[in-house]
Amino acid sequence: MNVQIRTKDVNLDSTTKAHIESAIETFTKYQLDITTVNTNIVTEKKGVTIEFDIHVAHTQPVVITQTDDNLNTAIDLAIDRATKALRRLHDKVSSKQTGSIKDINPVDA
Repeated sequence: MNVQIRTKDVNLDSTTKAHIESAIETFTKYQLDITTVNTNIVTEKKGVTIEFDIHVAHTQPVVITQTDDNLNTAIDLAIDRATKALRRLHDKVSSKQTGSIKDINPVDA
């Protein structure tokens, strides 16, 4: 998995960067084929905007954008939203793969 963290007008300390990287590592628990995760952090007039661009093989990318006044709050909210989106995608993919035509029992008429 390729991970990129880009910032504009924001200085990330080592603990914040480690927090983002550990959160991205937890995204692998959903057993989706995540190829790249691009993280963009930008300072704007409204506060700080963080964007997760998560590319999953064979599906559309998951893009999460979160704006808040505080950097750590924006990061935590974006991580929660990304986790929820990946969990839903995992449930959607796994529910399609649960049944097979071979599992159906014939009914005697």
